Amino acid sequence: MTSPNPAPGAPARGVPAKRSFSSRFDVERILLGLAAPVLAVLLSVAVCSVLLLSSGKNPAEAFDVMFTYAGTSDGQVAILNRSTVYYVAAAAAAFGFRMNLFNIGVEGQYRIAALFAAYVGSQVDLPAFLQIPLLLVVAMTVGGMWASIAGLLKVYRGVSEVISTIMLNAIASAMVGLLLVPGIFAPEKSATSNSIQTAPISASSHFFSFETAGGKLYGFIVVAVIVGVAFQFTLNRTRFGFDLRATGRSESAATASGVNVKRMVLISMAVSGALAGLIGLPELLQNSFNYGQSFQAGLGFTGISVALLGRNSPIGMVFSALLFAFLDTTGSKLPRSEGNFPFEIVAVMQGAIVISVVVAYELVRRYGLKRQQQKVGAQLAAQAAAAAKKEVSA
Repeated sequence: MTSPNPAPGAPARGVPAKRSFSSRFDVERILLGLAAPVLAVLLSVAVCSVLLLSSGKNPAEAFDVMFTYAGTSDGQVAILNRSTVYYVAAAAAAFGFRMNLFNIGVEGQYRIAALFAAYVGSQVDLPAFLQIPLLLVVAMTVGGMWASIAGLLKVYRGVSEVISTIMLNAIASAMVGLLLVPGIFAPEKSATSNSIQTAPISASSHFFSFETAGGKLYGFIVVAVIVGVAFQFTLNRTRFGFDLRATGRSESAATASGVNVKRMVLISMAVSGALAGLIGLPELLQNSFNYGQSFQAGLGFTGISVALLGRNSPIGMVFSALLFAFLDTTGSKLPRSEGNFPFEIVAVMQGAIVISVVVAYELVRRYGLKRQQQKVGAQLAAQAAAAAKKEVSA
């Protein structure tokens, strides 16, 4: 019969034992998680340095120009404004990625959404507290509807979303060209200007900004924060997020557990497109105030890179967006510096970072798997030794 009193040092009956620090925080796992991005940055810096040296440029001078500008208030505001746009673009792509859906159509979705938002903003003039939400809803609705086309094709016709979204990018560009003409979404051309653009949005459509020493900081950064918090909460604290992650890992297992996979595909594509609809709004509502032929392009493809670099994590994408914004913003100073560096080096840096991330994470993954196998082997060996010792003593 066992003693009713616990042994000295043992926890009292009914009281759970305290978990050790090492059980709550796996130091090795944390270090492995930090090793991948650090290794990726080091690899990319090495690659870019070799490329600069091969072109006869001094890499130390290039990095000095970039970090010097990043240390100024103007540079910091510019980096934050650019990273706000990149983060929203990354969230749009990452939402589909978490469902194992490759929404390559973010580019077309945000461009056609920005066009409709610009047109509505130029035609409607409500109080700001109604006007701005209206434009947000218009952009998200148009982006979500455009992305839903790829979702419908995948669910009902079995068309890969990669192919359909790429084709929809081309169709979106054609749609923008068809609608952005004088007499439809653009006013009649004036005799003094050949540019084609929508009429300026109303003053009530202008989004608020923060006045800083370095210039105007986009108030849309608040929207980006809300998107990140909602992303994190939806994925990790809701049933929908659980179904989304489960479907992304195994459709057959999700179906067996009662998840409607077709409905999840449609909803995920629509939400991804709705988030994509927000990408062009910082530029529209806080800078250009119209949609024209020179409206910034390429943000959707950059967002895909930012999402991949951030591992589709809301927190990881923050640092990824800041890194890409840093390269873009500070890289614009390279051609005008004394070293006369080519601006193309920025695109090379971004590409090198993405490739380095793939390599670094794969190396870290293999090392972590090897360490896990070693730990399991050591535990099995210890158990076998204990069992053998027990048999000998018996």
